[in-house]
Amino acid sequence: MERPRWPYATKLTISLLLLAFFIYLLSRFNEIIPPIIIALIIAYILNPIANYLQLHIRLPRSLIILLTYIIVLVIFISIPIVIIPLFAGDISSAQINTQQLIKSLKDALAQQYNVLGITIHPSALLDQIIVTLQGYIQPVIGQTVAIVMSIITSIIWIIFILLVSFYLIKDGNKLEEWLTSHIPPVFLTDYKWIHDEINQIWGAFFRGQLLLSTIVAVIFIVVGSILGLPFAFAMGILAGILEFFPSVGHAIWLFIASLLAFFLGSTWMPIQNWAFMLIIIGLHLFFEQFDLNYLIPRIIGRSVHLPPLVVILGIVAAALLAGVFAIPFAAPTIASARIIGRYIFANIFDMKWTPISVTQPLPPPKTYWWKRKQRNGNMS
Repeated sequence: MERPRWPYATKLTISLLLLAFFIYLLSRFNEIIPPIIIALIIAYILNPIANYLQLHIRLPRSLIILLTYIIVLVIFISIPIVIIPLFAGDISSAQINTQQLIKSLKDALAQQYNVLGITIHPSALLDQIIVTLQGYIQPVIGQTVAIVMSIITSIIWIIFILLVSFYLIKDGNKLEEWLTSHIPPVFLTDYKWIHDEINQIWGAFFRGQLLLSTIVAVIFIVVGSILGLPFAFAMGILAGILEFFPSVGHAIWLFIASLLAFFLGSTWMPIQNWAFMLIIIGLHLFFEQFDLNYLIPRIIGRSVHLPPLVVILGIVAAALLAGVFAIPFAAPTIASARIIGRYIFANIFDMKWTPISVTQPLPPPKTYWWKRKQRNGNMS
């Protein structure tokens, strides 16, 4: 006897109830969503490394994953170990006089500055800042228990992220096989195409991000050396690392560079330190706009095949919705949503849907010399 099938109304009702229950769970446990997203990103980045090691080392999967975490941890620890000696070497070669720095700071605070007819007293401004900070710090000191609980909570979340990412790497293939086995056969081809395309997009995004960081590091090293910025090489490497966090990274780099420019000045330009600091600030503000409006849209946008305008709007939307830390992931998220959106749109309106790869090779440049080369090749 053939099993009775649910009517369309029953299917629709059950689907809407499940959707409402899922939305309720998201709203009820919304605090767990960001850690899970972070764990997914960590697992996605480390999974290829673990797979590579497993091909070359005959060890259990769990030990391979632990080895992967150790390698990544060693790399992160080695970054400051490499950068700090560069700073130390530049400091020893620059022969920095600590007493002279203190004297310069006192002289700078003792002077008065006139900006657009407004007289600024740095010493009075510093006193106000100190009083304001004391007003913030004193209540914080009285909330020692709350601070300790916040630290403990953060440690628990870190452990949770590491555990989730560990088991995602370890059992990711099994989870994917389980999910694939529960997809109706008629939709299996579509699912595999969407899965492969999204995987290619995020892979291209991370490769583009590494390329972007390398380009930024080279630009900062070259420009810093030309201007005579102290510790130009180390500051360039720092800029490349901080490029993974565009807005926050720019602010951190500018703060450090401004202090170096104000207290140490240029290594060769015969100008006042404050003037050199203004030059550094002005150039960096220009580069920040160049980075957000040209480099990121061009490099990251081309890696996921998105127009620069779409990437710029995505950056703004990501910053407004999820904060500055969501900015780097705006482009691949939009590209992934475009794939799913095309599929849904075609099925809603019963349109003919042909899978077209969004990560196909980029077309050749349409420049005069390229066209001329193509014509010569065809004639020969």
